Amino acid sequence: MNLSAHPELLEMLAASHALGTLRGGARRRFEVLAREQAPVRAAALVWQSRLASMAELQSPVVPDAAVWTRIRNLIAAEQEQEAIARQRTTLPPETPARGGWLRSLALWRSAAAAGALATVVAAFVGLNLSEQLRNAPAVQYVAVLSDDQAAASMLVTFDPKKRQLVLQRVGGYREGEDKSLQLWALPPGGAPRSLGVLGRDPALRLTAQEADVRSVPALAISLEPKGGVPSERGPTGPVLFKGALIEKTL
Repeated sequence: MNLSAHPELLEMLAASHALGTLRGGARRRFEVLAREQAPVRAAALVWQSRLASMAELQSPVVPDAAVWTRIRNLIAAEQEQEAIARQRTTLPPETPARGGWLRSLALWRSAAAAGALATVVAAFVGLNLSEQLRNAPAVQYVAVLSDDQAAASMLVTFDPKKRQLVLQRVGGYREGEDKSLQLWALPPGGAPRSLGVLGRDPALRLTAQEADVRSVPALAISLEPKGGVPSERGPTGPVLFKGALIEKTL
């Protein structure tokens, strides 16, 4: 199935995969498509990156008083369950009926406590996730840069609102100490234009103007001497990774 022809379905599946709610055969099929289709792989990586960075975007929130009340109730229920369990171990063997009733009561209390805890956690996580998604950056451009064997090596996203390119290494390539990776825009009918020199960190940010990205159909990364080369010279070393820049509305 060509998921790139169904963008709404692709975004929903990528978000579910990142959240962990896509399971079983559906998750396995999505991962197969992600390995075979670059747009699917890009969508999956974007959602993983977005959710992973939410902790940095989330401002401190004081829980509602009802949350603490429920937590205290759950702790009290757990303590009562432990007390019942201790009583059960001290009962004489000739009272099996009472022991069976206590076991049922303990099981019921445990199930009730687990259900209440799941409700509190689901409500709390749902509220925070909604707030985080509203505050998340609007990533409108994404590229998966691959080598000659189509193995993804770099995920590039551009946030026009912050004028920021975010690059994440997703492959195992590491340049030598005397070399640097340099990112290039490949405008149609024009010479390559440098967008910046990459550091050795797994993720980094580069400042860029939307005009530098909007009309660019593809990006490339070359291996250059340490510190990179001037933009007007163009790439002097081998081009290691390249890929199409996809404009998305999220």
